[in-house]
Order: sequence, then structure tokens, then C-alpha cells
Amino acid sequence: MDIGGTFTDVVLQTGARQVPTKVLTTADNPAVGVVQGLRQVLKRAGREPADVGMLLHGTTLATNALIERRGARTALVTTEGHRDVLEMALENRFEQYDVNVDRPVPLVPRRWRLTVPERVNAAGEVLTPLNVEAVRALVPALAEGRIESVAVGFLHGYANGAHERLVRDVLAAALPDISITLASEACPEIREFERFSTACANAYVKPLMSRYLADLQVRLAALGVRSPFLMMTSGGGLTSVAAAREFPIRLVESGPAGGAILASRIAASLGLDRVVSLDMGGTTAKICLIDDGAPQHSRAFEVDRSYRFRKGSGLPVRIPVIEMVEIGAGGGSVAAVDRLRRVEVGPRSAGAMPGPACYGRGGERATVTDANLTLDRLAPDRFAGGAIVLDAAAAQAALIRDVAAPWGGPDCGAAEAAEAVVAVVDENMAAAARAHASEWGKDIAERTLIAFGGGAPLHAARLMEKLGLRQVLVPPAAGVGSAVGFLAAPVSYEVVRSRYMRLSAFDSETVDQVMTEMRAEAREVVGAIVDDAGRETRQAHMRYLGQGYEIAVDVAQPTTAEALRGAFDRAYEALYGRLIPGLDVEVLSWTLTLRAEVAELASPPLSSASRCAAHVVSGRVERSALATGAVVAGPANIVEDETVIVVPTGCAARVDDQGNVLISRRA
Repeated sequence: MDIGGTFTDVVLQTGARQVPTKVLTTADNPAVGVVQGLRQVLKRAGREPADVGMLLHGTTLATNALIERRGARTALVTTEGHRDVLEMALENRFEQYDVNVDRPVPLVPRRWRLTVPERVNAAGEVLTPLNVEAVRALVPALAEGRIESVAVGFLHGYANGAHERLVRDVLAAALPDISITLASEACPEIREFERFSTACANAYVKPLMSRYLADLQVRLAALGVRSPFLMMTSGGGLTSVAAAREFPIRLVESGPAGGAILASRIAASLGLDRVVSLDMGGTTAKICLIDDGAPQHSRAFEVDRSYRFRKGSGLPVRIPVIEMVEIGAGGGSVAAVDRLRRVEVGPRSAGAMPGPACYGRGGERATVTDANLTLDRLAPDRFAGGAIVLDAAAAQAALIRDVAAPWGGPDCGAAEAAEAVVAVVDENMAAAARAHASEWGKDIAERTLIAFGGGAPLHAARLMEKLGLRQVLVPPAAGVGSAVGFLAAPVSYEVVRSRYMRLSAFDSETVDQVMTEMRAEAREVVGAIVDDAGRETRQAHMRYLGQGYEIAVDVAQPTTAEALRGAFDRAYEALYGRLIPGLDVEVLSWTLTLRAEVAELASPPLSSASRCAAHVVSGRVERSALATGAVVAGPANIVEDETVIVVPTGCAARVDDQGNVLISRRA
């Protein structure tokens, strides 16, 4: 079950059969839409709620709460003299020449950034003991201010979290109903701003996510579902509901992570070593690079960027994430014409309510979906499995009013306006893909594009042409691809510790101790779900002495200074093309991940339909009618319940033996 900004996708798997469905997201209470989708998919599959053996769930609720600023009333307790760490941020200008630059507003206002006397140094040694009476003195103000959640973050708490734990004990005893997040647990890494920002973000969404998950569990029980319940994380793994309630910040990109897992599984199964995935839904489009069957991972993410493509303009959170670029290019992205008579698309979205004009739910603004409908690229009576019957007249009226009239004048029609909207959104996605690949030092050309989500198959072929890609692959059930990806995700948990060390003074005992602590913490989460001990991977975040940022390096066992230096040299040269001789190397942080595959959840090989013999067709065709080897010559639309695959003029589509539709340019 995957909650998106516009649609909630549900996929039921039974044996080798996958039954998908889409329902509109119920923004006021997403649990209502989830249960509605679950009822619908069970009915389609002819199964009962009691038959469900496992539930996997991803949600945008935490992300939306951060963006829309509708989380809990939150306070921050920090070291005396350092209440403005969140406001000072990195003390830089992410947009150097904008004198009116909009900085991200901290989640915790200054009046609720409270301080107490205490101090620990970078080695974890106590310089000033915590003043417990000062902590108790905060209780009346927190109660009077109706504070729901508290983040506790002290200087160098990553090295010694004893003071933070003591504050939790005092506050929990005095205010038992308050939610508490410790920075030393949510993000035990150096760099105070990122650590405090992560802790505050976690505290901000923690009460909301706890209430949501509790409500969803009650609704599922009332429906008759008694199965185990796992949550998808932004790092591409499954975790327990208990862990999700404690650290809901790890769920912020859970839906897109499922899509990346799906694309990675397809790439590995077909031996595709260079892939780019496109996940385009109703609100956003997500682009991810996948090499050798694995997506790129990162430990840094920004929420709610005030400048969409500008690093540093959002709220930073330090969590495990699958690295991807996200832009406001979805089916609900609003189209308009600016003062220079340029057609613009997004980032604003019509969402599920009121939605695009063609939904007939009160929406009046022209959107990408309205443009695609006007260009006859959608099946009006099949949209979202027939959940919505699209109104073509309303779409055309909105396009003429919002785009054609201000852009092309009285002689411009709805079709010309729709072509302009589609061209702009295609170029926006192509530009984002080029920039993302360039940022990571990778080439975008000659890759295979794996397209999923309700919107991606409509636009994928044009992106293939714009980016010089080899081919497009659209998997079965592509319209609910992220939810399908959940079925292939492993149970996993990543733990991080900051322990500074130079390779010239390498201490193997300290490394072993850190790894033992991290393994025990990860095992506590993974072991609560599966008996399998899991596969352990380790990384060190390293840099040359004096550099400002580090790179992730795989750590072999046993861990030695020589092995680390060799691994660092290979990783650094691969990224930057050179080494710096004569410089010592330092380790800032260590990470350990336990990953256990859940065999019964792994998605089976996808089988193709066989309702007709392989042949060449064109025009509008049902995907379910295409057998292995069937060829569809463009221009054509391949229709299914959750999406439409557009095959433009000059391209052809072929169905492979796993049911994937492969689009390539015709000679």
C-alpha cells in the first residue's frame, strides 16, 4: 500500500498473480483511502481480509506534514548559548545573488528553543555536568505552552548521549504524555545543525505518525486483517511499525524508494547494467540512476526546498535514503503562462482534491492530465481503473483559458496548448535527469529507462529521444510500480556512529567496539521481524585531512588501516579522477546495515499474457491482449487499468517474455 499525493496504490500478490488498484488519496485521513483500496483489491482478487498474510506500507504523511507545516507543537532543549543553531544553519547563501533569498524557516520557533547548562567535548568527556534543576524548571512552560513533542540535542551528543537521556527521564516523569526525540538516537553524527534539524523534524512528525499508525491498525483490525504489518523506509528496506513510530523521519521518501527497488530488481533480472528509472505520479516525478542492479544511496536529504533545485534551500535530515531527484512534474501539475508569455508547468499541483479540471471534482486549473486527455493519450473511461470518468470538455476549456488565450491568443486552440504543456513537462524531466547525472559524474545517454507510476509511461518515449537513451521498459502493473516494489524489498536497518579517527592513528579496538554496538542495535530491529541474522554491510565515511566533506567507502572484514586506505583510494579516484599524494586520511562516521531477504514476499517472475498470437498492431490496443513477441508500431496507445503507454511516431514497442513492454526507435 503506497500513499501518494494524488493516488493511493494497492497491490495484492497471491502466488504468481498480482492484482493492482488505485484510489484517490484521502488527504484529511489517509487511512480511509488505504482501507478503501484494500477492500477494492480484495474484492477484485476474490479474497477475504483474513487471507492477508503480510501488509507492507509506504506513506507520504510525514513528508507532507513537514512541507505543509502541520506537525506537532515542538520544542527543542539544547546546550546553553546555542539556541540559534537551527537559525544560523550553515551560515552560507545557497542563492548568492538573490538579495531577497527565502531561507527555510525552522520547525521550532525561537521562543521554544530552550537551553540548559551542560557541556560535553568532542571526545565525549563531560566538561559541565547537566543542571537537572534547570531541566525541571522547563516543565511548567512546556505544559502551559501545550507542547506535544520535544527534541533534545546537546553539543557533541553523538559522542556521549548521557545528558540527553537524563533530560528524557526528567521530562517523561513530569509530562508522561509528551513525545520525546533524542538527537543522539535519531542522528548520532557530527555536525550540530544537521543533527538538530533531523531531531526536530522527527519530533515534529512523531505524534502525527503515531496517531496515524494506531488509527490504521484499528481500521485494519475492524476490516478483519490480522497479519503482520511492516513499513517501507526511505533507504529501500522494510522495518517494524514500532521502529517507524520511534523514528518516522526515516519514512519521508518511502514511496519513491519502493519504485527504485522495483527498477533495481528488473535491471538485475534482465542484466541491464546502466538504467535510469522514472517514477511519475500525480504530484511529482522521481528520477534515479541504477548501476549494476543497485541504486545509489545517500545519508543526506532535504525536505521542503524553497528553491526546488538548489541544494541548501531546504530542511536537512540525515537519514538513509536512495539517492534520486524529485521535481514538480506529475499529472496534477498546474500549467500557466508567466509575464513573459512562457508556458510553465508545476511545481504546484492540483492534488487529489480538487484535482485536474477533467476529474470533475471542482478543479478549474489546467494540468498535465488535462493536456494528455486533450491529445487523446488517455482512455477517459479507464482512468485509474475506472474510478474516475474524465471530462474532455472541461480539460479543453481549462487549457484554452489558462494556456491558449494568454500564450497564443484567440487563434490558439486546446490541442496546441496541450502540446505546449506536454513539451514543457517533458523538457523539465529531461533537464532534471541531465543535471542529476552530471552531479554524480555519470553519463545519462544509452541507458535503459524503466518507467512506472501512472504518468511515466505516457512521457517515457519522448524522454528517450531527448536524452539519447537506448530503450524504454514499462513493467507489468507499471501504474502502481512503487507498491509492487515494496513486495521485493528486504527487511533492513542502518545504524550510524560518529567516531573520529585518522588512519595514521588507526585503533582497531575502537572500531570493533563501535561495530559491535551498531550490530546489536540493528539486530534488535531486524530480529523483531525475521529470524534470519541478515547480511551485514559496513561503510566508513572518509576524507583527506582538511577536506570539508567525506565519501562513503565499503569496509571489509577484518578492518585494517591498509584495507581502508586502499578502499578509499579506489573510491576517491573513481569519483574525482585523481588522488592527492602525501595526505593523511580521516574517518568521521561508521555505518552498519543488516539486511534480511523475506523469501515469501519476494515478487515472482512476471509472466506475459497469451490471449492472442504475436503480431504487429497499431492505434489503441489493450495491454492484456498482447502476447510475448507482439509488436506495436507507433503512433499507438497501449491501455491498461492504471496507465497508458504512449508509443509515438518513429518508435515501436515489443513485449518480452516477462511481460515487459520495450519501446525503441525504429530504423
